[in-house]
Amino acid sequence: MSRLALTNALLASLWLAGAPALAADERPEWLPEGALGVGLPMLADPGGLRSALWERGVKFQVNYVGDLLNNARGGLRRGSAYSGRLELVVDADLEKTAGWSGAAAHANAYQIHGSGLTRSFLGNLMPVSNVEALPATRLYEAWLEQKVSDGKVALRAGQLGADTEFLTSSYAGLFINGTFGWPTITAADLPGGGPAYPLATPGVRLGLYPTDKITMLVGLFNGDPANPRAADPQVANRHGLSFRVSDPALAMAEAQVKYGDEKSPNGLSGVAKLGVWTHFGRFEDQRYDRAGLSLANPSGSGDPRSLRGNRGVYGVVEQQIHRLADDPAKGVGVFARIAGAPGDRNLVDFYADAGINVSGMIASRPDDSFGVAFAYARIGGGPRGLDRDYAHYNGPAMVRSSEALIEATYAAQIVPGWTLQPNVQYVIRPNGGVDPNDVTRTLRNATVFGIRSSLKF
Repeated sequence: MSRLALTNALLASLWLAGAPALAADERPEWLPEGALGVGLPMLADPGGLRSALWERGVKFQVNYVGDLLNNARGGLRRGSAYSGRLELVVDADLEKTAGWSGAAAHANAYQIHGSGLTRSFLGNLMPVSNVEALPATRLYEAWLEQKVSDGKVALRAGQLGADTEFLTSSYAGLFINGTFGWPTITAADLPGGGPAYPLATPGVRLGLYPTDKITMLVGLFNGDPANPRAADPQVANRHGLSFRVSDPALAMAEAQVKYGDEKSPNGLSGVAKLGVWTHFGRFEDQRYDRAGLSLANPSGSGDPRSLRGNRGVYGVVEQQIHRLADDPAKGVGVFARIAGAPGDRNLVDFYADAGINVSGMIASRPDDSFGVAFAYARIGGGPRGLDRDYAHYNGPAMVRSSEALIEATYAAQIVPGWTLQPNVQYVIRPNGGVDPNDVTRTLRNATVFGIRSSLKF
């Protein structure tokens, strides 16, 4: 029996034998919202540890996500893979802990295991699981934050992941494919994939909140979370403890405007975000060498031209199009994101995704959600030109174009804190349609079926 099946069977047994679930107004402050202890009270405070820590201002949470996925057709080869991630999250209110007014601390760490379907069976750009990574035990974020001016200004410093605050969509969080978190354009274009799962990096973030409708974020990060000369950044920074601070910086800025709420005429809320990023390092030209010859030209040096800096721009829109009268947070919401970057120094120069998220609409299953989303990543002009040059100088070769994805998923809550989530993904033109191991071979569209089990303790 698989690890996923054993976990699910154990939880089902506890559920059937357990005490009645806690009502919303009965949940103690030290118990995370939506945790297993709400539906299974015997797991709420083992040995009194949670309540004792909370007396000192410390709250912890343990999460587990397991994905069992199968590539039924297309990609590199057919097959199945399991990816799992155990996470420990610790938050501390330092005013309660040490009398430090307006200060908080946060840390989270992962134990990642299993093999990835994308790496082993698909060869595509958009990872079909957002927990897929090389097996390792690693620190992710660890930071201190100081709030002043009644919380209108917040400065955060430490090891940070940009994917926790920048370029995000709450409606996109339902989906399993990794591109709906940290999108493929930044994952492919930034050194080491950028400061995003599974690699955070030292940095600072300033948050300004002048009103409850306006947010401005500015972040400055070390520009590479791993050794830039490493073949695989996850191997170079296997445990998240490199703490690199000497690489050229990555700066990000994002403005957010919220509009509408349950008091507005139509009762529907939304948010619009506009952001930019700039990397101050040097990047290799994706097509030409230092003499201006194609990198595929046998007469050239093969030494890519060095280009100064990199940059990108993006926009995000979320809009609620229907809400439930008794729960404004539930209903039907849509999202869209669009991003661009220069095509001469980046693998991906244009990205877009969009989707619909439906929650609480089934009367008999008020805590379930389902949705459909689409994503598109275009290979940059430089890499596409190099592919054509390679075919011209070296014989038959395929030209990469773009990769696209459709995902449909349903998240069924078994008890609070435990969700089962079947999903299907259709990957169109994996890796731009070209086998990464053999440029003379195309990759067929891939169909992926899977199920996720998510636990929150």
